[in-house]
Amino acid sequence: MRTSTRTALVVTAALTAVATTATTAATAAPAPPATTAAAATGTVVQEGGPLVVTSGEEGAATARVKVALSHYTGGRMKARLLLPTQPYVPGNELPSYAAVDSTCAVDGGAFQPCSWDSPYNEAALPEVDTEPGYETTLTYDIRVNASSGAVDLGKVTATLEVTDEAGKVTDRGPVTFQFVKGTPEAWLRTTVLARDKAGVLWQYEGSGHPDKPLRARTRIGGGWNAYTAIVPVTTRSAAGEGDLMARDKDGVLWWYQASRNTAAPFKPRQRVGGGWNQYTALTGYGTGLLARDKAGTLWRYSFTGATDPAYALESRRNMGGGWNIYTAIAGEAQGYSPVARDKDGVLWAYSSRFPGFYPRTRVGGGWNAYNSLTWTGRLTGSGAGLIARDTAGKLWAYDSVYRDSRLVPVSPRKEIGHGWDIYDAIF
Repeated sequence: MRTSTRTALVVTAALTAVATTATTAATAAPAPPATTAAAATGTVVQEGGPLVVTSGEEGAATARVKVALSHYTGGRMKARLLLPTQPYVPGNELPSYAAVDSTCAVDGGAFQPCSWDSPYNEAALPEVDTEPGYETTLTYDIRVNASSGAVDLGKVTATLEVTDEAGKVTDRGPVTFQFVKGTPEAWLRTTVLARDKAGVLWQYEGSGHPDKPLRARTRIGGGWNAYTAIVPVTTRSAAGEGDLMARDKDGVLWWYQASRNTAAPFKPRQRVGGGWNQYTALTGYGTGLLARDKAGTLWRYSFTGATDPAYALESRRNMGGGWNIYTAIAGEAQGYSPVARDKDGVLWAYSSRFPGFYPRTRVGGGWNAYNSLTWTGRLTGSGAGLIARDTAGKLWAYDSVYRDSRLVPVSPRKEIGHGWDIYDAIF
């Protein structure tokens, strides 16, 4: 019995040891390798923080983004910038990102287009080949040039997403752009023209900055004292846009078409016709001009659209009598709300209707302080402005608003220059 018992105990111990060994081996076995990996979110670093992009003429700014690859298998790496969806703005037919022009480069390579203006709000960055064990960091340069309209984007936080050759996202992280107001493009800025007493014509470009709305003058050319009246007839801009008509001392009307050349904004003059000495005042209005005759009748001439200057203007249309009560009439080129100052210094505003004008509206008194009145494009406000020179040679700007369909200047006025008494015509 003792021998049997001992044998049983030995067999039992051996079985226990085998079972224990098997259990330990099963516990220590390694887990199978993972087949997927989540994209790393802390591996994308934008150097210098959010990129400030000045929207306007200032030019491009570049964001540098470094991606420390969390894992890589070699082969061709791709990346894209995922942009947030911009809210729809009623009346704005263009996508919000249309004002952004972007080019991108990777690892110091050539810049390539990476347009933000896509149906899916994503910009494709350049692709690059990598080798396992050697390439651990990718560097992306995102160069952004924004026009004036991009300022409405404000702060944009996009997501940079990197994928490997198999299409698996390996790394992602935020890239932020802050769009701020800059200098509007030339075609958005107006100009003021002035003729000095020697007959030289000077141009002042609008700066786009209300605190100093005019840039230094540039010379256009001489010989402009041949004219007794010079009238802007289409909207002018610093991009060389806007036509003039000018009447010489013999009563001949000449047409200066825009050249779209900033340095020389007008093409050679073309003869429209004679007989314009019958008028005592000329000013821009709608698609053409207004002319007051010696009897006080106001006439409207509209453009026909013809390229032949002899047929550029339609037959005149009577706009009403009694305009001899005014010492100054200022019409806006391509606008329909002239203002007129009477002999007592009261300024009146008119609104167009067929065939003439609605009854005038009183703007205010004290306008005899000025010896020059003319409408301009945007200088200090959000729309057209009226500029006025006083007898001391100071130039003042009035912002404008629409009241009862009439464009009227409003206070307070702002001084925008001095020494303008060297000019005998401002327009």
